[in-house]
Amino acid sequence: MKRILVIGGSRYFGKHLVTLEQDAGNEVTVLNRGSAAPPRGAGHLIADREDEKGLRAALGERTFDVVFDQVCYTPQQAAVARRVFAGRTGRYVLTSTMEVHDPAPPTPEARAYAEGKRRAEAVLGAEPAFGHVAVRTAHVLGGGRAEFTGRLAHYVERIAAGNPVAVHEAPYPTSFIHHHEIARFLHWAGEQDFTGPVNASSHGELDVLGLCEAVAERVGRAPRLRTVGTGAVASPFSFDRAYAMDNGRAGALGFPFGRLADWLPQAIAESAAALRP
Repeated sequence: MKRILVIGGSRYFGKHLVTLEQDAGNEVTVLNRGSAAPPRGAGHLIADREDEKGLRAALGERTFDVVFDQVCYTPQQAAVARRVFAGRTGRYVLTSTMEVHDPAPPTPEARAYAEGKRRAEAVLGAEPAFGHVAVRTAHVLGGGRAEFTGRLAHYVERIAAGNPVAVHEAPYPTSFIHHHEIARFLHWAGEQDFTGPVNASSHGELDVLGLCEAVAERVGRAPRLRTVGTGAVASPFSFDRAYAMDNGRAGALGFPFGRLADWLPQAIAESAAALRP
């Protein structure tokens, strides 16, 4: 049995990760600020991760075999984690994002998010205090109401209502992963011994036009598209620059990714069902 800490594992695919760890016979503790209860059967620690003194107090003398960090967004948070978990864990799995690859996110918020993740990765990778993995996850879809970003719902809602969807004139494809698959990948990554960044995405790329077609097929209504120029902000998943990931490293290490085409229709159906009154 391993001792597992999941930082921020109280919602969406973090819940699936906790369940997978429990099913593997591991002892799981969730750490958050107390805003959400942990999944059933998991221990619970309450602390503000940016308060180093408070975080150390909440952890006490506990040590862990693996720490999964779901909510590290800044280099400051990464620096606190690096200091606090040095000597407490042998493996640290950061949930990062494919947006670290993006050369020009379109909004200030997106730029800040991507830069925060890039710098957090750099802090954890500099003179590592433990075995460190940065999982650069593709766009996560599926789960209906649990899909808190609302990006897939944006398409389902607008296309079903006959409202226009803003897309680039010649959009580039991007990468996706199912919310259960990313939980499985994180669990798997925690059991391995490789280090460094690794991309996690289902097989198969899709551009925004293909996504609109897939949604239209499910909701039974043709999409209305409104074209915007290069550099303009369009709907989620419409990109005017190359923005897909290569999952080759993870595949070579042994993880069997699924195919986007196999799970996307069900994810769209779940999103449509969640929008019904």
